[in-house]
Amino acid sequence: MVTSLVHTAHLGPHWTAEVRELCDLGFDDYGDETFQHALGGTHALVRRDNVLVAHGAVVLRRLRIGDRWLRCGWVESVVTHPAHRGHGHGHTVMAALETLAPGYDLMGLCSSDEGRSLYETRDWILWQGPASVLSPDGIRETPDEDSIYVQTRRPVDFTGPIVCDWREGEVW
Repeated sequence: MVTSLVHTAHLGPHWTAEVRELCDLGFDDYGDETFQHALGGTHALVRRDNVLVAHGAVVLRRLRIGDRWLRCGWVESVVTHPAHRGHGHGHTVMAALETLAPGYDLMGLCSSDEGRSLYETRDWILWQGPASVLSPDGIRETPDEDSIYVQTRRPVDFTGPIVCDWREGEVW
């Protein structure tokens, strides 16, 4: 098994297409906007016998916690090929992505129901406070968002408000 960290700029068309195919295979409703969210940062690629079996990416976002905007390494598109699940590839992807944490004020992600146990076993903390987005029309609450996880070495009130920057499609 080979794990590599590669910036989007160095993926090239073949690897980019391979990542998209894996995401389409691994997620039920994975569209173009969601794929765009995973680009522009660093990708963790896990290959077994030269086949891409798992992927995840970290991209730069800004989150406001309290009265401060923070540089966040936002985790996107963590996926394992269905035929290779249950072998720890998700943990391998997350371990690689977590090595990037020193470049950010905190790390964050939004989990599917299926992914929660992965993040909780890796000491990611579920955000308990209200969530909002800084939309083009101002700050808008996102009350249905209950699966935001963060990792940070700085003191943070996990019950306070959190605000993410705007992006098309799913904002979290």
